[in-house]
Amino acid sequence: MTFNDIFKSSFLENVTSVSLLDMILALVLAFGLGMFIFLVYKKTFSGVMYSSSFGVTLVALTMITTLVILAVTSNVVLSLGMVGALSIVRFRTAIKEPLDIAFLFWSIAVGIVLAAGLIPLAVIGSIAIGIFLLIFVNRKSYVNPYIVVINCTDHDSEQEAVEYLKQHVNRFVVKSKTARKGSIELNAEIRMKDDNTDFINDLADMEGIDNAVLVSYNGDYMG
Repeated sequence: MTFNDIFKSSFLENVTSVSLLDMILALVLAFGLGMFIFLVYKKTFSGVMYSSSFGVTLVALTMITTLVILAVTSNVVLSLGMVGALSIVRFRTAIKEPLDIAFLFWSIAVGIVLAAGLIPLAVIGSIAIGIFLLIFVNRKSYVNPYIVVINCTDHDSEQEAVEYLKQHVNRFVVKSKTARKGSIELNAEIRMKDDNTDFINDLADMEGIDNAVLVSYNGDYMG
């Protein structure tokens, strides 16, 4: 072993394992496709509160994944070590919207495909996924369930309200009923015929009805 062998650094040998042009091209494409994913997320968001930080996370996740896969593909030994290092990482943030999981996997998949050099697959695949989400997520459907809360004064007004609703909606199912002295609260699930909600106004004006509330139900309602 010579003096030069002692100070020989394998770290410096890995500097040129990935060319500067490949790094710049991969990161620029990752940023562009990450911004596309972010815009699709912004257009299709239908949750309660929009989080801009999650959109920025999608862009960063695409670029970070590209960076990691570039390193893995350039060195087999490094890939084995990175698998062990990433196995100890734990994410504690809860995903509240099921669709957010699809966007996270989309960002990761784009980063992996870009770093592998499959640029047409990453671009065309992202465009196809974006069009699919824009069409189906934003599509308005009148069969979505709604919850109607009715406060009545007596049994007769309750029956009158139920008959009125059955005539103006496609489906009526009682979910809960609370009876007190002088008041009855009725919770029912309905399917509307169209987007016209004027029947709630007419229902509230009926004799014996104190108030009527219409709530859109998406599975997250708690009450």
